Amino acid sequence: METTLRGVGVSHGVAIGEVRHMGTAVLEPPAKQIPTEEAEREQGRARQAVEAVAADLIARGNLAGGEAQHVLEAQAMMAQDPELMADVDRRIAVGSTAERGVYDAFASYRALLANAGEYLAGRVADLDDVRNRIVARLLGVPMPGVPDSDEPYVLIARDLAPADTALLDPALVLGFVTEEGGPTSHSAILARALGVPAVVALPGAGEIAEGTVVAVDGSTGEVFVEPSDEKRAEMESAAAARKAALSATTGPGATSDGHKVPLLANVGGPADVPAAVAAGAEGVGLFRTEFLFLDDSKQAPTEAKQIAAYRAVLEAFPEGRVVVRVLDAGADKPLDFLTPADEPNPALGVRGLRSLLDHPDVLRTQLTALSKAVEGLPVYLEVMAPMVADRADAKAFADACREAGLQAKFGAMVEIPSAALRARSILQEVEFLSLGTNDLAQYTFAADRQVGAVSRLQDPWQPALLDLVALSADAARAEGKSCGVCGEAAADPLLACVLTGLGVTSLSMGAASIPYVRATLAKYTLAQCERAASAARATDSAEEARVAAQAVLSGE
Repeated sequence: METTLRGVGVSHGVAIGEVRHMGTAVLEPPAKQIPTEEAEREQGRARQAVEAVAADLIARGNLAGGEAQHVLEAQAMMAQDPELMADVDRRIAVGSTAERGVYDAFASYRALLANAGEYLAGRVADLDDVRNRIVARLLGVPMPGVPDSDEPYVLIARDLAPADTALLDPALVLGFVTEEGGPTSHSAILARALGVPAVVALPGAGEIAEGTVVAVDGSTGEVFVEPSDEKRAEMESAAAARKAALSATTGPGATSDGHKVPLLANVGGPADVPAAVAAGAEGVGLFRTEFLFLDDSKQAPTEAKQIAAYRAVLEAFPEGRVVVRVLDAGADKPLDFLTPADEPNPALGVRGLRSLLDHPDVLRTQLTALSKAVEGLPVYLEVMAPMVADRADAKAFADACREAGLQAKFGAMVEIPSAALRARSILQEVEFLSLGTNDLAQYTFAADRQVGAVSRLQDPWQPALLDLVALSADAARAEGKSCGVCGEAAADPLLACVLTGLGVTSLSMGAASIPYVRATLAKYTLAQCERAASAARATDSAEEARVAAQAVLSGE
C-alpha cells in the first residue's frame, strides 16, 4: 500500500526506483590492552592508515573536481589534524590498539565540539566518515559506503559523507534519501551540484526495506513508498513537463513581463566555472575564495597564486558580473594562521570580516591580488565582506578596498540579523548587499544549519527570514542600490519567485539549479511574484508560506 513520508527536499527532480541502503558503518573496535613494547608499532600503523585515508580523499576530490574537491581536501586535512594525531599517540602509549586509539580520539573530539557549541559540530557526517575510513583500514574490513549495484537505485542512508556524495554516479544513483542532515549540509550542496534528486531529514528512512520501490520528489521533500501506478505516472509526467520547460527557456533570467533578474552561479574556484557557463549563468554571484586558503591551513596562499585563481574565474565571464567574497575563515573553516584556537563558540566569535580586520595583511594581500587579477579584463568585479554586523564593519572594509587601490564595487553580506535591520545604514558605506540566507537563518533562529533536528528552522521559507530579506531589499531600493541573494534559498524555483517579489535584484545558486529557476521565473509576472511574496509573509510557518505562495502563483 502506498504511504507518504515527508522530509526536506534539497535537490530538484524525481527519482523512482528500488531502495539500496548505505553499507554498514564500522563497528566499535574492542577495548583490549596491548603490551608497552607494541605501542610504537601501533602508532606507526595508525599514522600509515591516516595518511592512506587522506591520500584517498584527495584522490577522490581530484576525480570529482569542482566544489566537491575542496570539500574532500578539507576532510583530508581533518584526518591529518596534528592535535587529533597527538591524542591517538597518547592513547596508544597507555595501551590502546591503533584502531581503538583512533576511535576514542575521534569520539573525544566529536564530544568536545558538541559541548562547546561549535558552529559546525552538526557536520558530524564528515568527522565520522574520516574515523570510519581509518578504523576500517586498520581492521582490514571493507569501507562503509555506496553499495555495489548493476541496476539503478535510490540510496538511503542515515547521512552521507562528502566522500560518498561527491562520487555518486548519477547513472546508477537515481536519487538519495537521508535521515539526518539539513538543507545546507555538504551532502545537500553537492547533490545539487550533481543534479541528483535528494531528500534529507526524513525520520524513519532507514526502516524502508531493501528492494522496496520508492518515488522521491526532491522539490517537495515527499517520498512515496510503494507508489501506485497512478502516482508513478503522475510524477513521471510532471518530471517530463519540467524537463521540457527547462529546454524551452534560455537566455537571461526574467519574469514573463520582462523584469530582469540576473541568474548567477556560486563557485568555489576555476574548476566550477565550466558547469556555470554551460548552465547559462550570467556571471558569478558568490566566489567562495576560502577554498583557495584551505589548501594550507598554516599560511595564506601567495599573491601570485591568488592572482592566477581569481583571473581564471574572471576571464570566463567577459562583460559579466563576478562577485567575490573575501576570505570567510573561522567556525567550520578554521585556519591555523588566522583563527583563534580557544574560542568557546566560534560561530559567535572572530570569523569572517572580524578575522580579516584582526589580520589586515591577509586582507590587503587578497585585495591587491584581486586588483591585479582584473587588470585589462572586460568584467564587472564586485567584492564583498562576509559577516558584516554594522556600519563600522562596512566602513572598515570599504576603506581597506580603497587603500588597496581596488577598482571595483564594494559590498556587504547580510548574514547577521543586525545587518538586515540596519541595512540602510550599512549602505551608506558600500554599494550593494548580498544575502547569505544559510547563515542568516542560522543566526535568526539559533539553529545550527547542519543539525537535522532543527531543520524546520533552517527552512528559508520561514516568514521571519522573508521579513529580513524584505527589510534588506527595501533599504537597497531606497538607496538606489542592488540587493542579491547568494544563499541556497535562491536555488528553490518557487522561492526564487518570492524573493523577486520581495525586491531582490539578482539570484545566485549552484549551476545545476539555474535552468529550473530560469524556467519558473519566466512563467510569472513581477506583479504575481509580489503577490506571492506578500501572501508568504502573511503566514506563520514555512509550510504555510510555501502553500500560500504556490496558491497565488497557480491562480487558486
